[in-house]
Amino acid sequence: IKMSETNDNKYIITVTGIQEIDGEKDRIEVTVTGDYVEKNGHRYIKYKEYDAEDPSICLDTAVKVEENKVSIIRMGDHPSRLILEKDVRHQCHYNTVMGDIMMGVYTSSIENNLTDNGGDLTAKYELDFFADLVSKNEFHINVKAKEE
Repeated sequence: IKMSETNDNKYIITVTGIQEIDGEKDRIEVTVTGDYVEKNGHRYIKYKEYDAEDPSICLDTAVKVEENKVSIIRMGDHPSRLILEKDVRHQCHYNTVMGDIMMGVYTSSIENNLTDNGGDLTAKYELDFFADLVSKNEFHINVKAKEE
């Protein structure tokens, strides 16, 4: 999907990420404006993400929501694709400053409460590298229309 298809930024998107590594939890919350569209029976949440250390680095992020699957696609200097499907382990490609790596992603739950007007999407998943647990992760995305 091309990010330029709609650039109305008519939605407020709050993304909360929780990551647990070796028992230590880290929580990040970001609120941005973006787009929320339905196309071919799937919902797309689209927004721009800026690097915390280097705000000149921007990634176009698209979250594709299907019935039992969520794909998070980041386009830019370090593209990545994360596929979350309940009770399925996927190999996902990450492009990092250190080079390309493949990570295992096992999703234990997806809660999709999105409607035509917005709503909530939550997923819990684990990342592994060569079958060793790297982190336990959870994200929550809230989408709501901006007040006119």
